[in-house]
Amino acid sequence: MAQPEHAAVEVRPAVLEDRAGVWPLARDFATSFVVSEPEFAATFEALVNPAGSVTDAATGSLLLVAVDPPADVVGYLLSHTHRSFLANGPLVWVEEIMVAQERRRGGVGRLLMEAAERWARTNGAAYVSLASRRAGPFYLSLGYEDSATFFKKSL
Repeated sequence: MAQPEHAAVEVRPAVLEDRAGVWPLARDFATSFVVSEPEFAATFEALVNPAGSVTDAATGSLLLVAVDPPADVVGYLLSHTHRSFLANGPLVWVEEIMVAQERRRGGVGRLLMEAAERWARTNGAAYVSLASRRAGPFYLSLGYEDSATFFKKSL
């Protein structure tokens, strides 16, 4: 029996050494603006603490990487937790999730989302939400429901 394509993929908290692997994915994620490499680097380093990674509710952020051994980053997920009146507790917002083009439809995105959902449950989140223009069917297949229209205003 053939193993799923994602069988060797490890999802783990990002570490500083993952920056070079995440950069091309983050750069290609943006469709409406250009990502600045120096700003990306500063943000990445701010998200990854000196002890290794950011993965707890106290910091409010989660940065995961999907790694295909020995060390190729094939995807990442960035999410945050925050309080809300309407959720009756904390909620988790998935800010960015990106999988390398050649690895899509192989289960990597599902692994990243499942890890984020585990983190959300562990931290008592009422729900996980995100905005997506291009991957609606993927999120519906994971049990998410279409519940709002996302608006933004560039400043």
